[in-house]
Amino acid sequence: MYSDICILRLLSMAKTDSLQGSLDLLVLKILSRRPGLHGYAIMTAISSMSEEVLNVEEGSLYPALHRMEEAGWIRAEWVTKDNGRRARMYELTAAGKKQLAAEESRWQAVTAAVGRVLRTA
Repeated sequence: MYSDICILRLLSMAKTDSLQGSLDLLVLKILSRRPGLHGYAIMTAISSMSEEVLNVEEGSLYPALHRMEEAGWIRAEWVTKDNGRRARMYELTAAGKKQLAAEESRWQAVTAAVGRVLRTA
């Protein structure tokens, strides 16, 4: 029998795992609507747009941004902000727009399949 602490850990892991598979989609979609965001702004946008249901941690976001940049889906540029601080700003590339379309299509197929299972199980 699981203790309350073990159950909370299991629930917490399930939430993290469900976000993990959709992180690329979320980042690409946000950058398609709001180009020129830095990493913290992307994390904040995901949280606020999801009404704080989805929260991305730096340890997940920055490796994903690096991977997407290496794949050519996004490009990054260091800029100096008005306050003198440097920030790495991200924007979607043409390849990123194509990847976004593929990710959205995949997400629609997955959510439709899950819906079918929930309705028939």
